[in-house]
Amino acid sequence: MSIQTTIASAAEKLPPSLARIARTIADDPTIVVDSTITEIAARCDTSVASVVRFCRTIGVNGYAALRMALATELGRESVQFPAASGFGSEISAADTLREATAKVAALELLAIEETVANLDYDELAAAVEAIDDADRVLLFGIGASGQAAADLGRKLLRIGHAAIVLTDAHEASAAASLGARKTVAIGFSHSGTTRETVHFLQTARAASGTTIGVTGGPASPLAENCDHALLTRAREPRLRAGAMVSRIAQLALVDCLFVVVAQRRHAHTIHALQRTADATQPLR
Repeated sequence: MSIQTTIASAAEKLPPSLARIARTIADDPTIVVDSTITEIAARCDTSVASVVRFCRTIGVNGYAALRMALATELGRESVQFPAASGFGSEISAADTLREATAKVAALELLAIEETVANLDYDELAAAVEAIDDADRVLLFGIGASGQAAADLGRKLLRIGHAAIVLTDAHEASAAASLGARKTVAIGFSHSGTTRETVHFLQTARAASGTTIGVTGGPASPLAENCDHALLTRAREPRLRAGAMVSRIAQLALVDCLFVVVAQRRHAHTIHALQRTADATQPLR
């Protein structure tokens, strides 16, 4: 996972003094390249010791290592996305139309690349095996995560799987409580802390169902309460009404999951997709 994604993922979970450092760097990563550790500490209204602690918390040996990692990453990404002026920084009021849209496009492309590059293929294979063997698949998420759940549900239905997309938290928990060995429950939450989604998986697990979590939080309650955790990677900008980049990462993972499930019964899948396509043609 990139150092910027690591910082963005950690920002919401850190104590206040370290969170200020994370948000300052997320807003403009070049500040680390251009500033000393003392200057960073002053800008974040904290101490040099806190900056060192922040570096170690995100898995970097010290400020010099953080500086080197960010300089290398920013250089590589500026070459990869030359249209995104000020790449790596937050979308600001001063950005032009082209700059704002270029930043969004670059972040979404990176989310797909990082999510796929960091897939745990053992976990993915186990999740695919469980879905393919299931008598029914329950899917649940709230908000934008619910959209990703619905997308996978529609795809599985098209190839003959008994997929049920649940949109009400009470109904989701009720359905999960009636699970059995052949039930698979898939919960979607980027933060991994959505209470209703965690409860949904806990309930399914208690009823002996197989549980799969799709989340950007590797140490989150969601990841800890499922049998198989499929992790997304996304640098979500603060300027948003809801999930943007994280939604794209979830949808990329949904497509990977669906394709591998479909690939297991290739001939059946092709036939099912053709039949469902024919059935949904406009009436003549």
